[in-house]
Amino acid sequence: MALNFNQYATEGNTFLKDYTKQMALGKDTDKAGRIFTAIMHALRDIIPPEESLQFIAQLPMFLKGVYVNGWNIKKKKPKVKNMPEFLELVRSHDWPAAVNDFEYSDDVAERYVDTTFIYLRKYVSLGEMEDIRDSLPKDLKSMIYSNLMF
Repeated sequence: MALNFNQYATEGNTFLKDYTKQMALGKDTDKAGRIFTAIMHALRDIIPPEESLQFIAQLPMFLKGVYVNGWNIKKKKPKVKNMPEFLELVRSHDWPAAVNDFEYSDDVAERYVDTTFIYLRKYVSLGEMEDIRDSLPKDLKSMIYSNLMF
């Protein structure tokens, strides 16, 4: 199998431009990239490693790299039980840009999370999204559940 890094870069740039548009961020692909990365890293922090592996198996190569970058599978999982705690975890992965990227608004941050999971349905099966939802704490299930039909 030949690796075609140029193809991955092209697909990644196309993804980032479209994701930026979906997030209503104008042409600020840097901001969109930071937000996407922070949300993915927060997700991988709270779901079991086995679920992460099943999740990334469905992602295109350029998104796999984003998800696993800096991953320490042995790191202790943070106690995240609800959306405000998840948003704080997301912001911690975007530090020090979080103030700019997520403003000071949980509403903005939650909209970004919702939009991201809706957008991921382009790549991830409904069954896998349900599996992720099932592995989340009760008060976080709605972050996936409300977006499954899209």
